[in-house]
Amino acid sequence: MPLKTREMHNHHMDSTIWNDFDFRPDDIILASYAKSGTTWMQQILGQLIFSGAEGLDIAAMSPWMDLRVPPKHIKLAEVEAQAHRRFLKTHLPVDALVFNETAKYIYIARDGRDVAWSMHNHHMTANDAWYGALNGSPGLVGPPIGKPNPDVRQYYRDWQEQDGQPFWPFWDNVRQWWALRDLPNVLIVHFADLKADLPGEIARVGDFLGIRHDAQTMGRIADHCSFEYMKAHSGEVSPLGGALWEGGGDSFIHKGTNGRWRDVLTDKDIRDYIARALMELGPDCAAWLALGERAKVMAA
Repeated sequence: MPLKTREMHNHHMDSTIWNDFDFRPDDIILASYAKSGTTWMQQILGQLIFSGAEGLDIAAMSPWMDLRVPPKHIKLAEVEAQAHRRFLKTHLPVDALVFNETAKYIYIARDGRDVAWSMHNHHMTANDAWYGALNGSPGLVGPPIGKPNPDVRQYYRDWQEQDGQPFWPFWDNVRQWWALRDLPNVLIVHFADLKADLPGEIARVGDFLGIRHDAQTMGRIADHCSFEYMKAHSGEVSPLGGALWEGGGDSFIHKGTNGRWRDVLTDKDIRDYIARALMELGPDCAAWLALGERAKVMAA
């Protein structure tokens, strides 16, 4: 099993919470780089665990563990009190996470250009309460996070050239989780594959977790995991009901689409991204990150 070799601190993260976390044998850890489809996968997991139920407060049920707020002693107590099968969120790379051999890990990824576009909306619509929670809470390590550049192309270029700034490194996150794809307790999922075949990917996740339902229930689960359903119920799936973003949950659950960068980035921008992906990830991972598996087959 991978070993933790470092701590990760910034305006968002405190990786030390995992040092004090007591695992249960059936825990599910959902990992990702931010804006890669994390909330979508949280909805899928909640629907599988609770058999397609309505009215689930997914953000509260599936907290971001390494987020600095609320303080870790509060979050650990809340998670310890959960009686259902726990499905917890992390944005950490593998080497900053305590890895447990009995837990199930699901990593969801997305093309970096789509990540940056979604991140720009997330950052642009953040309100004063968002900045206050991150920059004003005790325990901040490193510089505070500032306002984003409103020019999405320049925001993307800065994010790529500075490897994830002003958030955290992107390539290392993908590379470390990709390296674990053959472990029996790790499942790798791609955002584009969810879009290409949502029922099939939900079934694959359920099989990995040992959760199976009849066809009618699986159909209801798929309906509840559609973008249309999540957009209509954005207050249930967004953190704090969307209170930290202008426009609320409707801003947090934004477009759910890929490729919005195609009409904005230049040919050179795109070539630079492809070259960077190959250098950072190697050909197999870079090809998967660009298209996923199901989407690549369907495109062919």
